[in-house]
Amino acid sequence: MPTALMSNHFHLVAETPAANLVTGMKWFLGTYTIRFNARHRLRGHLFAGRYKSLLINETDPHYLRVACDYVHLNPARANLMEPAQRLETYRWSSYGAYLEPSLRPGWLRTDRIFGEHGLGTDSRVTRLDFARRMESERVRVNDPEAGEPLLGRNWRLGGETFLARVLDQMERKVTPSHGAAERADVAERKAERIIREIGWSESDLRKSRKGAPEKVEIAKRLRGETTLSLKQVANRLSLGT
Repeated sequence: MPTALMSNHFHLVAETPAANLVTGMKWFLGTYTIRFNARHRLRGHLFAGRYKSLLINETDPHYLRVACDYVHLNPARANLMEPAQRLETYRWSSYGAYLEPSLRPGWLRTDRIFGEHGLGTDSRVTRLDFARRMESERVRVNDPEAGEPLLGRNWRLGGETFLARVLDQMERKVTPSHGAAERADVAERKAERIIREIGWSESDLRKSRKGAPEKVEIAKRLRGETTLSLKQVANRLSLGT
């Protein structure tokens, strides 16, 4: 899958059949840092901070394509390349290996990305078409009006159904090690479930008076069973201060 080495970090799209990303990344980052420092007679951290991971909806090809394109376009987006320089000339990226079979390591798969771009099997025509698509996308994302990429601040890449499935799983085992955004989404999901279980509709919440005893009881439960703040609880239940 795509990779790109930046100035003080790297991007990697990987698929693991088991829930062992933490173990794998700990081994990979630790081993690589030790070997790199030994080779170059350096000490200390090599990469900038703890790695950030994003969950990608594996059942919809659109999201994997977005993630892979983001990785391959990142050197250009980060101004590590000259404007006239072609993407494949950035040597610290897997992109060139997609266009030149002789450069591919054994672990790199190209069929997924070509297929999700709607291209055929690996051939010269396919590779040329892929290159044209990526250069066109590069022009688009470098447009000042293009806005922030989908991966910029998200912790997951997928639609509402995917999000609901992930949050259902996380609700049972969310921990402080999860990021703030993940914990906030889980808390909101749990709050919605509690409100549904109690049987209050949106209309009920809006029409009942702000200090209704029933609302106060719901608020107590939300505060006791979720991490929502007082302000969030008040806004969600149409309470007073």
